[in-house]
Amino acid sequence: MTLELLLGLILFAFVSSITPGPNNIMLMSSGANYGFQKSLPHMFGVGIGFAIMVFLVGIGIVTLFDLIPASYEVLKVLSALYLLYLAYKIAKSSAPDHQASRSKPMTFVQASLFQWVNPKAWTMALTAISVYAPTRSFASVLLVAVIFAFVNIPSVSTWVVMGQSLNKILHKPRMLRAFNYTMAFFLVISLYPAFFS
Repeated sequence: MTLELLLGLILFAFVSSITPGPNNIMLMSSGANYGFQKSLPHMFGVGIGFAIMVFLVGIGIVTLFDLIPASYEVLKVLSALYLLYLAYKIAKSSAPDHQASRSKPMTFVQASLFQWVNPKAWTMALTAISVYAPTRSFASVLLVAVIFAFVNIPSVSTWVVMGQSLNKILHKPRMLRAFNYTMAFFLVISLYPAFFS
């Protein structure tokens, strides 16, 4: 890969990782509801889980979409249903004093597996492979995955920090509830590009 292409990949990874989407909305909500420390497994699950997804997509899964184009449409519908479920869970998140018994932050494994039903993650992975590893060679796919891992984790952590900083003004249950409903709404809205772009 040329230096110019590598810089393009880094920029693409940064922009696509730091812009709003299901992962970042949920991480901001996690930061606000649970704080930075308890959101670390979620954050690392997103970064590492997405890098693994990019790698697996690049070395073969993308071929499934080439062979059976309808499979991508089925994936989009299932992803939308799961995101609607997560939006409901965010909207119903408890106030801080009830969190220990009623809700928990997303785990590393849950966040890693979530990448497979995240429409933005699929779009990012398919675009990254088709543009930056078009030959789908092992080395080029691995490089794309590694770049995303190194760029994604610091990018998504900014959303956790933003959420945690909001926690200082969300100490009243009514304000936290309003925030959670707003985040749930934005999570639903994040489905728009997957279906209407």
